[in-house]
Amino acid sequence: MKRMELTLLSTTGRMLLLLVLASPLVVADEGMWTFNNVPKRSLKERYGFEPTDAWLGHLRLASVRFNSGGSGSFVSADGLTMTNHHIAADCLQKLSSSGKDYYRNGFYAAARQQEGRCPDLELNVLTEIEDVTTQVNQGVKPDMDAAQIFAAQRAGMSTLEKNCTGATGLRCDVITLYQGGVFNLYKYKRYTDVRLVFAPESDVAFFGGDPDNFTYPRYDLDVAFFRVYEDGKPATISHYLRWSKRGTAEGELVFVSGHPGTTNRMNTLARLEYLRDKGYPFILASLDRTRATLQRFSEEGEENARIAKEELFSVENSIKALSGEVAGLRDPEVMGKRADAERELRAAVAAEPKKQAAYGKAWDGIAAAQAEVAAFYRERAFFESGLAFNSRLFAIARTLVRLAAEKQRPNTDRLREYRESNLPSLELNLYSPAPIYDSFEKIKLIDSLEFLRNQLGESHPLVVKVLDGKTPQQLASEVVSGTRLMEVAVRRAVAAGGERAILESTDPMIQLAVKIDEDGRALRKRYEDRVQGVERVNYALIAKANFELKGTSVYPDATFTLRLSLGPVRRYTENGKNIAPFTNFAGLYDRASLHANKSPYQLPQRWLERKSKLSLATPLNFVSTADIIGGNSGSPVVNRSREIVGLIFDGNIQSLVWNFLYDDRQGRAIAVDSRGIVEALQNIYNARELVQELQK
Repeated sequence: MKRMELTLLSTTGRMLLLLVLASPLVVADEGMWTFNNVPKRSLKERYGFEPTDAWLGHLRLASVRFNSGGSGSFVSADGLTMTNHHIAADCLQKLSSSGKDYYRNGFYAAARQQEGRCPDLELNVLTEIEDVTTQVNQGVKPDMDAAQIFAAQRAGMSTLEKNCTGATGLRCDVITLYQGGVFNLYKYKRYTDVRLVFAPESDVAFFGGDPDNFTYPRYDLDVAFFRVYEDGKPATISHYLRWSKRGTAEGELVFVSGHPGTTNRMNTLARLEYLRDKGYPFILASLDRTRATLQRFSEEGEENARIAKEELFSVENSIKALSGEVAGLRDPEVMGKRADAERELRAAVAAEPKKQAAYGKAWDGIAAAQAEVAAFYRERAFFESGLAFNSRLFAIARTLVRLAAEKQRPNTDRLREYRESNLPSLELNLYSPAPIYDSFEKIKLIDSLEFLRNQLGESHPLVVKVLDGKTPQQLASEVVSGTRLMEVAVRRAVAAGGERAILESTDPMIQLAVKIDEDGRALRKRYEDRVQGVERVNYALIAKANFELKGTSVYPDATFTLRLSLGPVRRYTENGKNIAPFTNFAGLYDRASLHANKSPYQLPQRWLERKSKLSLATPLNFVSTADIIGGNSGSPVVNRSREIVGLIFDGNIQSLVWNFLYDDRQGRAIAVDSRGIVEALQNIYNARELVQELQK
């Protein structure tokens, strides 16, 4: 394609986008809005409330991203930070040891010197957003093809990020919005001294376990508190969210400020069909195997169960979420709506010869990219995404191998994760002192190698290359037993030695990473050149066509960056039954009793002993129509006064289709009620100091 055929959003196009975003909402309260494009007029027309820039700025600066995958918020001037227990689980697991299971039994530091420092947790606060679309596309030339455009944009992004970090000392990320239609520079303040303050027992944080996951009514105290430190002292926070004294009520408008991971609402029908028929089923097959392996490992003893519990929860959660999304893609009504919307847009483009010439081939280009990725998606997943090597030790080895190579290249030519601006975050994870368990590493690596062999076949050249005549059991045992990468000092020494240290290394895990690196890079390049680059160019065209033709509100797909969602607390009907928006502690005890207080409906002993201290009518969980997705876990729910009224922790099963299509007839976001949090802290955990800090 020539440059004239794939013009990205011009200044005029971006101006049009800003005007479009001020239009009424697409469907009721649909929208994961970037903070520089909030539909203020729609809010005023619908709810009689228009947030000011100061209102939005305060909420933005009080919102926190957990780089481990989730959201949170500052809730005191002394750096106290709230999120979910299941977001805290990674730190809980790493702070635990044999005989000290904080994930299962909970944690509370009544004094600050008792707070536990997480070994590798990074929190980000978004300080500024800047439109850099023109700068990113500065290197794009008229005669470039899609692969060259993608490379030019990547170079532009890396340069902007490096210059920004050098000038400000902040973490700087160029975010791709509208699948390449717009690029924004996000500037973040980083916190890397993050300490655990409080977490309840897993039995009450995840009450109902997997059977109740993505359902409602729910009765979970899925909350945890951390504190961020600077220079060894609690950070002084100017923008934090105060606790609501009254909570919320049915029909009341609430706001969710968080970091939704990814959505596929702007994807074409061809892309969704690829996910439905190939991409998602393959991922589910992998997750199913991993779950079975982790379950077998857990059954071998209490210590094994402790080691695997957090990862097993994550896998089970992913299976349930992904299964719901696949069901949505197999739903004729959902796919019919997407097909109708695409057909309508394509017809509108075709009706005007100039638009047809500019945008008409975009859908075919994306369809061709799906045919391309279908030919090698498994190889790419196994060798570039590392699915064949499910091992923390292998991930460390690959990072060391690539870090040595990428540091020799100009910043503009590096793989994105090794760009200068991202190295501090990468090294925080690389040099984490978190424990690694030999037996756990071996069973996961054996399973993933067996999955590789089963999926591609024993005679596949890459399988032959990896196994080299060994069984998965033999190879896994050899590389895990022989590596010294569990030692942080060894990792640092290898990194300091650069490419020479990699070439001279006799560490079997590093040698394995070296062996498959060239193949992984080739698969990555094929994907970037023939799939990702083609998609970005053509989605940018579709975005521009949308902005010019639809005249309705448009927001970008989720990108694990800060978004504002909104909607009222609202009941719904399921199978003819009216589902009330609130649950309470009385319902929690009733549900435990109904199941004879047995797992996964087993309450911790202190909850049984202190039941009489609770006001059982206190709300525990509630639902709203706020538009969320995975990644929003831990997001604060606030009222018009920006006071905390809740904490997002889940969505119901009907909300899983929101990945592709928002529908608020039954779909709901589920939150822990702020009143339930305080009630439990006071009367179950005697956490008076924590409550006092929240209510200052």
